[in-house]
Amino acid sequence: MRSIFTLFIVFVCSNFSATAQEANFISENISVNSIIEGTLLTPQSSKKPPLAIIIAGSGPTDRNGNQNFAKSNSLKKLAEGLSNDNIATFRYDKRSVKLLQMGKLDEEIMFDDFVSDAEDVIAYFKDKKAFSKIYIIGHSQGSLIGMLAAKDKADGFISLAGPGESIDVVLKEQIAKSAPQFSEESNRVIDILKSGQTTTEYSPALNSIFNIDIQPFMINWMQYDPQQSIAILNMPILIINGTKDLQISETDAELLKNAAPNSQLTIIDNMNHVLVEIEGNDLENFKTYNDPTPPISKELIESISRFIKSN
Repeated sequence: MRSIFTLFIVFVCSNFSATAQEANFISENISVNSIIEGTLLTPQSSKKPPLAIIIAGSGPTDRNGNQNFAKSNSLKKLAEGLSNDNIATFRYDKRSVKLLQMGKLDEEIMFDDFVSDAEDVIAYFKDKKAFSKIYIIGHSQGSLIGMLAAKDKADGFISLAGPGESIDVVLKEQIAKSAPQFSEESNRVIDILKSGQTTTEYSPALNSIFNIDIQPFMINWMQYDPQQSIAILNMPILIINGTKDLQISETDAELLKNAAPNSQLTIIDNMNHVLVEIEGNDLENFKTYNDPTPPISKELIESISRFIKSN
């Protein structure tokens, strides 16, 4: 079950953590351009390792996967786990984080900007010629961003907890489940946005979802269907999802797999959206969104590492 709140506020998360194992990599902060800053981890024992570029999900998400009220450090743990296994990684702050730091919160951001940023990161490292191959790992919303940026540019793509349907379809499903009294009105607004038009004709109760300021971004986002986008990728593809993911279901992963029949599908038992394996209920699950102490899934690291090294 996915909720509107978790989709937009805690679609991905992370912040303070330390890996239990000793670091086998060199860490370097890099500015790709004036808007993109991130951290490159390079294995000490490899002269020209493969590189995995990690793209975060929705919201003002930093390179570690963190937001203000969601600090699990999931993407930092992922990067360190892979780099300790001789795979270089680069993770970066989304442009919304940088604009917040620069006091430019009012600057308009479009979904395509995130795709362009990812393309700039790929181009930056391809020009360096320091890595044997370049792979894209897109987490949550970053999955769609990653598959759009990877086309004809990367050597492989990994969808990690990526949605299998376009955001308009997801919104309709969520509102029907969580607020059915607003379903008819919401569907009307969503259809207007899908057509490329903005609107202010909706109930004030829906303002948190359809605020006029974010409608251009939503319109842009709605134009992309993950199934269509992954189907045209001509590269090795790995699709991963966890059985305890409260935002992205196994059905989403299966939709992506069906759209790209030659891809590999890995379902990790008990892994949630912030990549932690849990045994408890939904409350325990949500607690991990703001807890940097649990390690991420060992099976996740092994699955991604095996895929990259075999392709």
